[in-house]
Amino acid sequence: MKRAERAEVIMRRLDAEYPRAHIMLRYESDFQLLVAVILSAQTTDVTVNKVTPGLFDAYPTPEALATADIDDIEAIIRPTGFFHNKAKHIREAARRIVDEHGGNVPDTMDDLTALPGVARKTANIVLFNAFGIQEGIAVDTHVKRLAQRLGLTAQTDADKIERDLMRVFPRDEWGVVTYRLIDHGRAVCDAKRPICGRCVLSDICPSAFKVKGWREDA
Repeated sequence: MKRAERAEVIMRRLDAEYPRAHIMLRYESDFQLLVAVILSAQTTDVTVNKVTPGLFDAYPTPEALATADIDDIEAIIRPTGFFHNKAKHIREAARRIVDEHGGNVPDTMDDLTALPGVARKTANIVLFNAFGIQEGIAVDTHVKRLAQRLGLTAQTDADKIERDLMRVFPRDEWGVVTYRLIDHGRAVCDAKRPICGRCVLSDICPSAFKVKGWREDA
């Protein structure tokens, strides 16, 4: 089966399995979404969702965060890890949004990736969820792992994996493919002990029953 054919089957089956796949971060504005995604690096959505209510209560807008004391920001976001850099990134991003974009989160890949702490993955998430723009596919650890196991890419670099996925999935699927793969990664295709025995993709997965630690059921 060619990659494009496998990708079509994967999307059809995962759509049926996870029809409500969506971003798990909680936010009430485009700016809050951007901040939450920056904070989500190297931590879980659960941890971010515990931290952001206090952060957004204190600094609900770019203007508020842009003038915040860095020590106060760090104290709030500490549980997310790497809080020194993250605090600098979100405050400076807020300043640039105020100074260069009139207080509005920009809606282009170039403008978003020019902000501190924003790479392609973050920009893709913001563009899709805030503006409905499908510029690319956000590649996180789940997407990377499943793309490799499912034989959709042989690459290890996130940008190269993204390009491979963009070749085999139709553009109108780019935004949601991330969340379907994430949901499947969390529920079945675990990093260490995938449950191949109850995977809806096992019959087309080159890695099925070959990954060390795989389980028949759970």
